[in-house]
Amino acid sequence: MSFSDEVEILIRARYPILYIITSEELRVEKILRQIAAGRQKKVFEWTCSSGVVAAGTPFQSQKGRNPATREPLAALDLVVEQVEPALFLFKDFHPFLARGNFAIIRRLKDIALHLKNSRKTIVLVSPVLEIPPELDKEITVLNFPQPGKDELGELLDKAAAELRESGEVPVELDEPGRDRLLQAALGLTLGEAENVFAKIIVKNQRLSGDAVGEVIAEKQQIIRKSGLLEYYEAEEDFDHVGGLDVLKDWINKRAAAFTDEARAFGLPAPRGVLLLGAQGCGKSLCAKAVSRRWQLPLLRFDMGRMFSSLVGSSEENIRRAIAVAESIAPVVLWVDEIDKAFSGSQSSGFTDGGTTARVFGTFLTWLSEKRAPVFVVATANDVSQLPPELLRKGRLDEIFYVDLPRPPERADIFRIHLAKRHRHPGNFDLPALVAASPEFSGAEIEAAIISALYDAFYAQQELTTAHVLEALHQTVPLARTLAEKISEQRAWAAGRARNASIASSVRDLAEARVP
Repeated sequence: MSFSDEVEILIRARYPILYIITSEELRVEKILRQIAAGRQKKVFEWTCSSGVVAAGTPFQSQKGRNPATREPLAALDLVVEQVEPALFLFKDFHPFLARGNFAIIRRLKDIALHLKNSRKTIVLVSPVLEIPPELDKEITVLNFPQPGKDELGELLDKAAAELRESGEVPVELDEPGRDRLLQAALGLTLGEAENVFAKIIVKNQRLSGDAVGEVIAEKQQIIRKSGLLEYYEAEEDFDHVGGLDVLKDWINKRAAAFTDEARAFGLPAPRGVLLLGAQGCGKSLCAKAVSRRWQLPLLRFDMGRMFSSLVGSSEENIRRAIAVAESIAPVVLWVDEIDKAFSGSQSSGFTDGGTTARVFGTFLTWLSEKRAPVFVVATANDVSQLPPELLRKGRLDEIFYVDLPRPPERADIFRIHLAKRHRHPGNFDLPALVAASPEFSGAEIEAAIISALYDAFYAQQELTTAHVLEALHQTVPLARTLAEKISEQRAWAAGRARNASIASSVRDLAEARVP
């Protein structure tokens, strides 16, 4: 059932007051006018600046305006006085429903009882939900869906047709390019999509499907306004990740899983992945690379921003953060070091009054029930700190263990970081560097190259293999410092998580599970 059909059914069933949560007033008004036309009803709209006017009245027009109805009580009285069947659209009425506005709340409750025996309906439209307890039983709340690909496609096709007709700028929009642009625009309102399409045309002097970055930049604005999530401009891709071939293959196979073709094939949108392993092995880098590979916005979920000193605010913050992520989906949500964020959930009742446990419960419920295409990449260093509820299948698609890089992977990492510093890898003795860096993580290899660069620059010499070898010899890798801890992690991961680098056979996996 479409949203329009649902609203029409509620109107025909004489539900007195509908409360639609959205900032897209024009889309709601369009739906109400279509329903009213089919049911032979009039449509009126109210704002505190214009009062009650016929829907569609131009903003500049003074004809038909009734200044007295700018007051909410006068506007509600007009609803009662209206004899003919009608729909009344009240925009941003929520401030008048706050506690303390007793007269307005009481009047609205009286009118609700009257509307049940009439062919009139009040529709409240607001971006936030504000319902006093006195009206709980009288108001029906509806969440207005974001525009889908069809609506966005109509908007894009209309813009393309106007450009072709005017001939002002070229239109280079083939079917794959159109699909890429619409896929990136999912999660925007129609107004936001119209703005970003116009920005593409003005900035690039053409309309093409290669301007996905402009659409993602528009979504970045939404994130900044929320204040709860961080937007990351992902510059790294999987070419900057050494090794981890199994994880890369898994990600690549799901690159097209957000398309309509995948839905038609019967595939659900991928839910997420948990990356376990020692620090510095590339887990966070992989989260950024997924965003770049799939050309989706990357949001960092900072649990520290969720917690507030006010009772109940932490739970509300996480719900708001989730709502923002879903509103711009498809998107990659990066939850870094989730083990530290929720490590105290088991004893939360004794330490913080249960706040951490409630926040964790809200997050877990969302992971299980979410329908929006939000791909979660969670990273963790300490397996023992992970709550067992997080590891259950169904919340995330897969658990990968990111081990210390093997010799071939270390060679790739040396190549990547030498090239990143404008050095040709062929000028270095890579086998010697690999042999000198057992148990080194990728971050430690990068740090050694940077240290060698400092030494070479100070000595006014060009960087050589000797400089890097000296830096490696002076480094004590974390794998030696925390050898027992890493051994415990490897033992836990054997048979419980997929190795991100080595593909295990079915037989190997079965043997690993034998106690």
